[in-house]
Amino acid sequence: MRNKQRLTLLCISGLLAACSSSRYQYSDDHAPENIPQLDDIADAVPTPQTYSRYANRDYQVRGINYEVWRDIKILTQEGKASWYGNKFHGHKTSNGEIYDMFSMSAAHKNLPLPSFVKVTNLGNDKTVIVRVNDRGPFHSERIIDLSYAAAYKLDMLQSGTANVHVELIIPTADNSSLFTPKPQWFIQVLASSSEAKAQQIADSLRAQYSTENRLVISGKFHRVQLGPISNTEQAQELLTKVQQQYTNAYILKELSSKTVSNK
Repeated sequence: MRNKQRLTLLCISGLLAACSSSRYQYSDDHAPENIPQLDDIADAVPTPQTYSRYANRDYQVRGINYEVWRDIKILTQEGKASWYGNKFHGHKTSNGEIYDMFSMSAAHKNLPLPSFVKVTNLGNDKTVIVRVNDRGPFHSERIIDLSYAAAYKLDMLQSGTANVHVELIIPTADNSSLFTPKPQWFIQVLASSSEAKAQQIADSLRAQYSTENRLVISGKFHRVQLGPISNTEQAQELLTKVQQQYTNAYILKELSSKTVSNK
């Protein structure tokens, strides 16, 4: 029986190592073909969770031993971040979950799984909160591997890597509510390939309806959105007014803990 248990544990460890190392046996990663509206994806919400039973043992990849920091309480790191996307989408993470490149997740070599971290792009001060559920990147100069959605939010898709600051978040029953995204609503008015035209319309609508607005870049288009609006009743009332001029306008609901305003 002991030999059988030992063999089971060895198989599990082997699977974890294979999951971690196999990402470098693929060809170069690439962006997906069909991309959803990533601006509407909220940060991960730090909540108390039970550590994975099998994904938090020390392990070895490519002959290098890695220690899992099971009792860590404080961590700040600075270094390079990378991202991984389409070639891993739908495959299992080291945590045993299915990788979703459109979720706010990440991979780390040493943090216990799952963990939550705040990542700041030092080049533009943009920040995200992600849930760490995978191992990697197994590259000496990189400290964290971000999902496609998280990399998009940090504006680092084109560069591939970015210098970042990583801060561990220890969720508790008391502080998890601080990170709970609140619902807010926007009125999607129109999309224009001309940024100047979109800005002109946004300014006109802001003066007309005395409300905030923003421009959201989606490919070659600039989307004019009114908001944020704090409740659905106000959003519906404003939509009725806007549709008198822009008949194709519609309501967007977004979960966000960040203040959004027009650039």
